[in-house]
Amino acid sequence: MLLLGLAAGAAVLIGGLGGPTQLFGNSPLEQDWSATPAEVRVVDGDTLRLSDRVVRLRGLEAPPRGEACRDAAGREFDCGAGSAETLSRLVAGRGVACRVRGRDRFGRGLGECEAAGVELNGALVSAGWALAGEGALHPLEDAARAAGRGLWASGARPPQAWQARR
Repeated sequence: MLLLGLAAGAAVLIGGLGGPTQLFGNSPLEQDWSATPAEVRVVDGDTLRLSDRVVRLRGLEAPPRGEACRDAAGREFDCGAGSAETLSRLVAGRGVACRVRGRDRFGRGLGECEAAGVELNGALVSAGWALAGEGALHPLEDAARAAGRGLWASGARPPQAWQARR
């Protein structure tokens, strides 16, 4: 009886005073994340580290580092590094703010982000360094392809996995 009373008391103490508050999925569906320029790191062409949080740009797909593409002369280059470099230029020396909605399969926040008034998701697709994954970005991808920007540069061949898309 005494053991049962101690167990019940411990459960009340843990649940009522110091237990985790997000056990049953009641965290907000949308969150605003931001970081100062010193806290922003580019992980790859579609992923940023904002201080201690990782956010993947929502609605697009950039090639991972090490993904091979070919230029107009047939020479191979790392198109994933090109995508990450473009994202680095977009955030260089700027704070980043993201509206995070949901998580990807790796637990990263999925967000629409901006740096100094530049919407990063659209800018990366518009520069030709990412594929549109959602409808709103498709016109930007189409324009990048037509203008031969980024991965669509005249004569360049995008990653093999992308050649069958759209």
